[in-house]
Amino acid sequence: MFRSGLDHGRRYNADRLLAPLLRLSAAVGALLLLLVVGFLLYEAWPVLRGGGWQAFWRDEGWYPLEGLFGLMPMLWASLAAALGAVLLATPLGLASAIFLQFYAPPLPAKLFRLVLSLLAGIPSVIYGLWGLTVLVPLIGRLQPPGASLLAAVLVLTLMILPTVALTGAAALGAVPRAWLTGAEALGMSRKGLILGVALPAARSGIAGGVLLSIARALGETMAVLMVAGNVVQLPTGLFEPVRVLTANIALEMAYATDGHRAALFASGLLLTLLVLVLAIAAARVSRGEPRHG
Repeated sequence: MFRSGLDHGRRYNADRLLAPLLRLSAAVGALLLLLVVGFLLYEAWPVLRGGGWQAFWRDEGWYPLEGLFGLMPMLWASLAAALGAVLLATPLGLASAIFLQFYAPPLPAKLFRLVLSLLAGIPSVIYGLWGLTVLVPLIGRLQPPGASLLAAVLVLTLMILPTVALTGAAALGAVPRAWLTGAEALGMSRKGLILGVALPAARSGIAGGVLLSIARALGETMAVLMVAGNVVQLPTGLFEPVRVLTANIALEMAYATDGHRAALFASGLLLTLLVLVLAIAAARVSRGEPRHG
């Protein structure tokens, strides 16, 4: 009993020392985020002031030399690529998570998890290079030119699949073991246990992972730039070339000046706010994740 009390006291003292450091780290992180948003707002202000932001939705297209800064074609292309990737990656990632948690033997599960972790760590330019040299020519055989919204969707699907799978597996792993053993004691089959107990209990964590995947897809630049075709137009079909907001910033920032430069910063601010909203939503829905008691 005496030793147990000493151990508890040591843990309590360690927590007291660690808590201020964690608060300081969180404050520094929040401050950096505010500085980034403030910098983007400052640089974009010349084109935002006096209602200039309305041009982003009103102008017919993106023609900086003519003073037209319509962002809608690139915004819709960004949303279409991200949502298309999530629609493909979510069922595949969820199936991978279920396999990891309920079907795979320990060694194959460990190897599969390692493969997913490696896929999550591959630089985006490698995905873009693969898409440009393998995927784009394959799509081009079906419908030229090959560099298209479909290529962007497929590359983004491969990039965010590990995130969906690993966060889904973590959410399923957080389901209290007592719930699963209780369902088994009631005679539920493995399929019934997964569909009736595990997935409903883990839905908050799974949804949070999907939202984070959307944010990752929206913020991707290099891979999409390499395979999407980079034509500023509304996405009217999967085989049409498009340009997303991130690619537009990367392509034009080097030579942009005055209003053109401010408009690029404004598009960066818009992307940052979209990702921030998704991150907050992911954090909120993940709060409902069950914990082991």
